[in-house]
Amino acid sequence: MTSATGQLSLGIGLRDDATFANFLSRGNETAAATLKRQLDPSGESFVYLWGASSSGRSHLLQAACHAAGAQDQRALYLPLNELGHFPPHMLEDIERLDLVAIDDLDRVIGRKRWEEALFHSFNRLRDANKRLVIGASAAPRQLNVALADLASRLAWGTTFHLQRLDDQGRFEALQLRARVRGMQLSDEVTRYILHRGPRRLDELFRLLERLDRASLSAQRKVTIPFVKQTLNW
Repeated sequence: MTSATGQLSLGIGLRDDATFANFLSRGNETAAATLKRQLDPSGESFVYLWGASSSGRSHLLQAACHAAGAQDQRALYLPLNELGHFPPHMLEDIERLDLVAIDDLDRVIGRKRWEEALFHSFNRLRDANKRLVIGASAAPRQLNVALADLASRLAWGTTFHLQRLDDQGRFEALQLRARVRGMQLSDEVTRYILHRGPRRLDELFRLLERLDRASLSAQRKVTIPFVKQTLNW
């Protein structure tokens, strides 16, 4: 379960930077807005997000948990790419929570114990009027779900296909992340990082964090020469 800081008893923590304030919702505005309202009395009980890597799935699921903690609500983030090799015991009693965020659902599809545990957990959350958000790489109908009852339940949710950011979106996302960190990142430096850096946003954000630490330590502005020196480009 999460505390106000988002730490889990399972040892899986929320990334501090995975918040709604840090998320550029270009192309995914409705999905982000739906998650922001999910804990409201009129919010959706079940939201299903799917999309390719770097589409923002994990960020949004963790942001929802951060938002729940900020409202003194209890939330649980379960990334099944890290936890799916365990038996599904962590799903026991999750209906006591206010929000459950299950990421990487496709990692356990086809495994009988997991599918049955997910089905029963879904029912308990629904009966307790709690909130569930699921993230996966494919739409519900595209998953090879063996348990027909679970396949039916997954189709009940409000489903969003998350879109990856285009080049302009990546530019804006990098500058947004810099502003939230209190960094001054010029357009010229941003374009240089995007040109020389990796395509994946999560890797770009790690570079930005590295630059921020180096800038604070050296008491220097982030310029192109500083980027070259720090990243050995």
